[in-house]
Amino acid sequence: MKKGEKMIKDKELIQKKILKDMTLEEKCYLLSGKDFWQTRSIKQLKIPNMTMADGPHGVRKQEGKGDQLGLNKSVPATCFPTAATIANSWNTQLGEEIGKCLGEEAACQNVNVLLGPGMNIKRSPLCGRNFEYFSEDPYLSGKMAAAYIRGIQSYGVAACPKHFAVNSQELRRMASDSVLDERTLREIYLTAFEIAVKEAGPQSIMTSYNRVNGTYASENSHLLLDILKEEWGFDGCVITDWGGSNDHVAGVLAGNHLEMPTTGGDSDLELLEAVKSGKVPEKWLDKMVDELLKVIISTTDAVEKKKGSDFVVDLHHETARRAMEESIVLLKNEDNILPLAGQTKVALIGDFADTPRYQGSGSSIVNPTKLDSMKEEISHWELDCVGFAKGYLRVGGPNEKLEQEACQIAGMADVVLLCIGLDEMSEAEGLDREHMRIPANQIALLEKLQKVNDKIVVVFSGGSAVEMPWLTKCKALVHGYLCGQAGPEAVMKVLTGEVNPSGKLAETYPLRYEDVPSRPYYPGKERTVEYRESLYVGYRYFETADVPVLFPFGFGLSYTSFAYSNLSVTEKEASFTITNTGSRDGAEAAQLYVHAKCTGVFRPEEELKGFAKVFLKAGESRRVSIPLDDKAFRYFNVKTNRFEVEDGDYEIRIGASARDIRLRGILHIEGTAAPLPYGPLKMQCYYQADLKKVSDEEFRALLGHEIPDGKWDGNLDFNDAICQMYYAKSRLARLVYKVFNILLKRAEKKGIPNLNLLFIYNMPFRGIAKMTGGMVTMEMAEGIVTAVNGHLLKGLGRVIGGFLRGTKKRKLAKHME
Repeated sequence: MKKGEKMIKDKELIQKKILKDMTLEEKCYLLSGKDFWQTRSIKQLKIPNMTMADGPHGVRKQEGKGDQLGLNKSVPATCFPTAATIANSWNTQLGEEIGKCLGEEAACQNVNVLLGPGMNIKRSPLCGRNFEYFSEDPYLSGKMAAAYIRGIQSYGVAACPKHFAVNSQELRRMASDSVLDERTLREIYLTAFEIAVKEAGPQSIMTSYNRVNGTYASENSHLLLDILKEEWGFDGCVITDWGGSNDHVAGVLAGNHLEMPTTGGDSDLELLEAVKSGKVPEKWLDKMVDELLKVIISTTDAVEKKKGSDFVVDLHHETARRAMEESIVLLKNEDNILPLAGQTKVALIGDFADTPRYQGSGSSIVNPTKLDSMKEEISHWELDCVGFAKGYLRVGGPNEKLEQEACQIAGMADVVLLCIGLDEMSEAEGLDREHMRIPANQIALLEKLQKVNDKIVVVFSGGSAVEMPWLTKCKALVHGYLCGQAGPEAVMKVLTGEVNPSGKLAETYPLRYEDVPSRPYYPGKERTVEYRESLYVGYRYFETADVPVLFPFGFGLSYTSFAYSNLSVTEKEASFTITNTGSRDGAEAAQLYVHAKCTGVFRPEEELKGFAKVFLKAGESRRVSIPLDDKAFRYFNVKTNRFEVEDGDYEIRIGASARDIRLRGILHIEGTAAPLPYGPLKMQCYYQADLKKVSDEEFRALLGHEIPDGKWDGNLDFNDAICQMYYAKSRLARLVYKVFNILLKRAEKKGIPNLNLLFIYNMPFRGIAKMTGGMVTMEMAEGIVTAVNGHLLKGLGRVIGGFLRGTKKRKLAKHME
């Protein structure tokens, strides 16, 4: 037996002995957190705590004791560009390199589980957390996420991809029910997770807050057992999102291993009683405990090797910069104004140049080890900067004095570098945008500057798509998304030509929000969110319905040019030649789309099924091969309940973007002879991609069952959100609702989102019990709901009684620690 195999065998034997020696109480208590960030330890059995920390684009381990919402100051760590930014690189190797840095930093900080990457599909550009997610496309999202996971886990730290699944909005995220058909679920919202699980083997996964077709994700056996475990072979542990457990017993039965954070013993005792009564078989409990122990033991062994050591801050900062260099997207370059020649007189304008927007707001906020700014960075370059002007207020309307100062220095320059974008209130956890516009005072400044100097280069910051009716006012647009701590230097390298931009958009930029297919159904009504647009998310809709867009999926300019030629296709791969036909070295992200010519099943016009990032010197040619894997021709058949292949011809398209197809080839693919799942006459809107008003009849046909009634019935229940107290029968509850809104408005005026308040505002009443560390029990939360529904005395009685009984539970929980 080899040494590595012997070590694994020894660990398995130790784990079996631990499980055998555990009492029933200890098994139950292990499946819920000790505090906000740690699992419980059992000293007599040598079971250690396992520490978790947020980490989609940087480790956010809180200093000292974590607060109940986990949002206080954290230990310094490298803030890498966000997922939305790195997806524009189309470089999985780069994603893995970032993952390695994240894994190393986590291990150095004694973090066992890093809560990331974020993998939600960008159904709507208004989702406040889009900056944390890769793309509107599941294939690109899955490939990038798998790369991050491989990198993180190379240090033995467990990656925890999230949020599984169908979480597309922040509003009422803990109380909403995502209603969608099985095919859309499988092809759009689960495919990225499937790729990540099968190709990278994450040791953990986090469930989302919302219901999926009526059942909370944390207790959805169809998601967690049928698909994740049985179909995909996932062998790690499932963790609830913080406060996202609805019914702990139901969660354990459905395959959820760990409820976070602690509930102070409340739900642990529920699980203990459920096992004693036979509701939860002890064999099943043992299986769940065993699978969790495997992650605790393996990650602890790995983290111990790096615990207390330091990572090289400058080296990781350099990695963050290099990552940004590949992710910047050049969207416009009229008259080849870029790159800037040496000694060009430039005016640097915009508050973002001084105080950068480099990450979003929420649980992903990183305390950076360093932080660059354009204002500081520009002095290091061979440009003649004639001055800096703030130009606009971060929060508020136009400011004539600031605008005059900006126009004055703009008139002195050859080129204006204008730094604008989305502000902090536009991109935050717990808050969705209401529109796709940037602040009006920034547009007003741009218009005034153009009258003084029309040579304007916009440097844009923001993690989500925006409308750009102002695009004609500038000569060039360099999009840095949310660039991380080292982004400004990377931006300067692109502006001056030291780096040739190679980023391409991982999402479509529509001309206007009204064109977005989910618009009529977003963010949902009352208790349900209906995904009536089905498969038609992002470019899948725009290309099928032939709707004009501002910038197509996969678009990005370069300072050089590329030619595609000599396509050859087989069932296994497509190969072709790319030539750098320009005068500069550069990289091209070539994209492979599949178009099904067979028409038995409705499909988008084309779907991304492969890509390759290729670096070429000026004049160089290279043969490129992109494999066609098991996902290239499949669709999910709701009749056979599995993926099938429709017999027919398929066009293989090789392009520089979804709308710039350079090469085409035809393949005939033999199908699986499955019965067609649909009756086209009952679903014409889906076959024609006419989604502006999907009828109830058509959506019912798509679902295959009646549409759930998501209307409120006059009473709020345990799973309704606190923001819904607007409808409460209790005057006191309505007053509390008004106070919440006053406080949120005050935060909005300051331009800084109140993250704690936003979290509570969207929290269901049960969440009060799940997020207060046992101070509020489930019984007390039920009493609060009773009071909110107009039965004040009865509700208060339950709250008081629940508190007294909860004290006993807390004492028992403390005894177990």
